[in-house]
Amino acid sequence: MRIAERHRYITEKLHSAGAVSVASLAEEMGVSVVTVRKDLQLLEEQGLLLRSHGGASLPSAFVNDRPIAEKQDVRAEEKRLIAQAAAGLLQPDEAIIIGSGTTVDAFARALPRSFRGTVLTAALNVAGALAAHPALELVLLGGVVRKSAASAVGPYAEDMLRHFACNRLFLSVDGISPDFGLTTSNMMEAHLNAQMCRAAQQVVVLADASKFGKKGFGRICGLPEVDLIVTDAALPELYQEAVEAAGVKLLMVGKT
Repeated sequence: MRIAERHRYITEKLHSAGAVSVASLAEEMGVSVVTVRKDLQLLEEQGLLLRSHGGASLPSAFVNDRPIAEKQDVRAEEKRLIAQAAAGLLQPDEAIIIGSGTTVDAFARALPRSFRGTVLTAALNVAGALAAHPALELVLLGGVVRKSAASAVGPYAEDMLRHFACNRLFLSVDGISPDFGLTTSNMMEAHLNAQMCRAAQQVVVLADASKFGKKGFGRICGLPEVDLIVTDAALPELYQEAVEAAGVKLLMVGKT
């Protein structure tokens, strides 16, 4: 078996059984125990399992709300590469919406100084990164500030969005589930993000591979409502196939 095939086999086995043993995996896949342990280590680094003595189990599929400062350095290099790739998609004079979160914050910082257009955002860190940008017009959505995300939420921000039509939304999420869709850990942010999706002609999701297979409390939209997902090359083949089956384009960055 190739490494991608082994990883798919292990994740499928985990989702059906809930737990696996190193010995049984080695026997079933016809590889050494050392190879299985390396595979489990790689999958754990992607957030797809939790290793234990002699085996592995599924991590909790549900994500909790964490402060943005705590998430800033998690998979920072992957976020940087994703942000750069997403910034390369921009066209002059576009009107775009940027959501909240650490990945879209990296995206805002990756916008070239020459980019000419309009940016709508409710995220204070995104607004701060773009406030002195020489060539763009910045529109800050108002509302109650959700401190853990440094972002405004609520009916005022949602009402403002109804007055705009934008080319693209660049959205960061807490979880991507093939069956449940895009989610975040806060229901008010999820509702605002859903409104952002309706205000944009194209929905672009920026999410590293660890977000796949996870669920947050608040559902934003279904996977088929997304146009493009920009992620890193560590995304397991299982999720690549699910994204493509939903009719969503996939842009993967970084080393394979």
